[in-house]
Amino acid sequence: MQAKVSIIMGSTSDMPVMQEAAKILDQFKIPFEINALSAHRVPEQVVDFAKGAHKRGIRVIIAGAGGAAHLPGVVAALTPTPVIGVPCRSTISLDGWDYLLSIVQMPPGIPVATVGVDGGQNAGILAVQILAAGDEKLLSQVSEFKENLKKKILKANDDLKQHKFEHRVG
Repeated sequence: MQAKVSIIMGSTSDMPVMQEAAKILDQFKIPFEINALSAHRVPEQVVDFAKGAHKRGIRVIIAGAGGAAHLPGVVAALTPTPVIGVPCRSTISLDGWDYLLSIVQMPPGIPVATVGVDGGQNAGILAVQILAAGDEKLLSQVSEFKENLKKKILKANDDLKQHKFEHRVG
């Protein structure tokens, strides 16, 4: 089995966030790889990874980063493969806002699709949607996934009706 998605992170401290993307890919049965790569500590490996990803069959890269949060942008500059950036909050961040801005504010010509701070799950879902654009079976699965989200909210509203309050009008 060949990986279609690559999940990379600047450090293994990002794993709690990035494993949420992995769980989504597992749920949709999409083969993926997961590695730590640091744009600052192993820049040569990052360059080799980014330049070779598409040739290896990688169709989407999910790149999590904290600190200076350069990993998603550096990778996007070196590959034709779509990159999804995940700002990962850390003890040195400004509640993740600095990482979010670092990833989302890419220069023209080097796009990085960016999810919210600690948004590993949404990164996984977006990767699946990107792959589904050319795969009718996967597109059907994504549609079913979205329909199930709708059903959860409708059920939650039914459950909320069970809470009785004296002055509740709705």
